[in-house]
Amino acid sequence: MVPEGSNRVRLNIEKKKLIRRSVADRSQPIRHIMQGLFVVLNGLLGVQFYLWVRYFEHGGHGLYVSRPPGVEGWLPIAGLMNTKFFLATGSVPTVHPAAMFLFLAFLLMALLLKKAFCSWLCPVGTLSEYLWKLGRKLFKGNLRLPRWADLPLRGMKYLLLGFFVFVIGAMSAEALQDFMLTPYGVVADVKMLNFFRDIGPTAAIVIGILVLGSVLVQNFWCRYLCPYGALMGLVSLLSPVKIRRDAEACIDCAKCARACPAGLAVDRLVQIRSAECAACMECIAVCPAENALQFSFGPARNAVPAQRWYRRVVSPMAVAGALAFIFLVMVLIARVTSHWQTNLPREVYMDLVLHANELAHPGM
Repeated sequence: MVPEGSNRVRLNIEKKKLIRRSVADRSQPIRHIMQGLFVVLNGLLGVQFYLWVRYFEHGGHGLYVSRPPGVEGWLPIAGLMNTKFFLATGSVPTVHPAAMFLFLAFLLMALLLKKAFCSWLCPVGTLSEYLWKLGRKLFKGNLRLPRWADLPLRGMKYLLLGFFVFVIGAMSAEALQDFMLTPYGVVADVKMLNFFRDIGPTAAIVIGILVLGSVLVQNFWCRYLCPYGALMGLVSLLSPVKIRRDAEACIDCAKCARACPAGLAVDRLVQIRSAECAACMECIAVCPAENALQFSFGPARNAVPAQRWYRRVVSPMAVAGALAFIFLVMVLIARVTSHWQTNLPREVYMDLVLHANELAHPGM
């Protein structure tokens, strides 16, 4: 009788024949290019928005540039509020309409491609990734919190999401519209800019703690505190595309599990259904076995043969193309239907932007 351990060793030797030696994985270079392009896009929008604000702060003197609606992508609460208003009334809000279209675009990305927005496009996600990679270089590794601490902390972002959904869900369409039309609602984007321009000691300390946490722990903000990411994760549970493992091709090296920023047990699962999976494909990038891990539609390859025919692999280029397509189409729809710009007279902004710091939240 041959010991079970010997059988496993022999099986692994056979599986190693599938190890790829010359086919380079392109997922990470393509993903990093997408991250870089989106960071540049947001940087350009930020510069244009800053110049627009400075024009009004200087009393209408100097260079005038148009207000870039794309900055409303940084107003997820406005996007959620306007989406609720649209679903309740069938009308697109007049203030911050771009926030709604971008919000819907990102939700559609999550519905079709898991949390790819978080790992492929989100500038905060990109910053978080480079911070923990910096920490790995400086300290030869990142901290992995014990399970008893990790699970409750992960729940914090869902609690924050629940709070926002509860508050906005309880508001009527009239109340939502009234809020967005208040001076505070109109210049919410200016208030956000001023927060970082005139940051106080308390806020600076909090941001410093978040940065330090992101250096020490992989995706600290995204993993524990980001309500936007929590929403994307919940929507991504409905995505037909998942990371799938072929148990026959797998050589049990566990490199995928060690590479996963979310700490998922990729090496022990057939499909990654978790809301924490951001479709970053880092597990696929480090896998040495041909086709052992794939981002695909349909069942895993070790399903019964009759079910294998409809499995379709989604390549990194297809992911990048789909994300760009969804983003551009939603922006085009908003532009064509004249629901991209917040069309307010320049005189309104002349007064509100100059006194933005004096405007308090209507509920306070």
